[in-house]
Amino acid sequence: MARIAGVTLLNNKRVVIALTYIYGVGLPTAKKVLAAAKVSEDIRVKDLTEAQVNDIRTLLEKGHKLEGDLRRDVLGNIKRLKDIGSYRGVRHTRRLPVRGQRTRTNSRSVRGNVRKTMGSGKRVLTKT
Repeated sequence: MARIAGVTLLNNKRVVIALTYIYGVGLPTAKKVLAAAKVSEDIRVKDLTEAQVNDIRTLLEKGHKLEGDLRRDVLGNIKRLKDIGSYRGVRHTRRLPVRGQRTRTNSRSVRGNVRKTMGSGKRVLTKT
């Protein structure tokens, strides 16, 4: 089992996929790191040697922000937006979509799954 940046990589996964389990490492970053470490993308995590794991670990930790540091930076940026009272900060505070999405429909996951009944509110008179 390989541990990189505090994350245990699954043994039966390909290395390029297993690296994406680390917060801050996507597929392009994983491919670049493996190319720099001269490790094949098709090899499984259980087949990695200790030297290869160390090479990957040093390349990732040296050149990229990962896990806790990255999460702290993102939360700090959001807190800064809230403190200065910017539009994006207000949207974060109200738990609404931040990046210009419409809210009349959609955005259910952000606003909660409360669905009001559709219609204008008029009552239809029934003849008896």
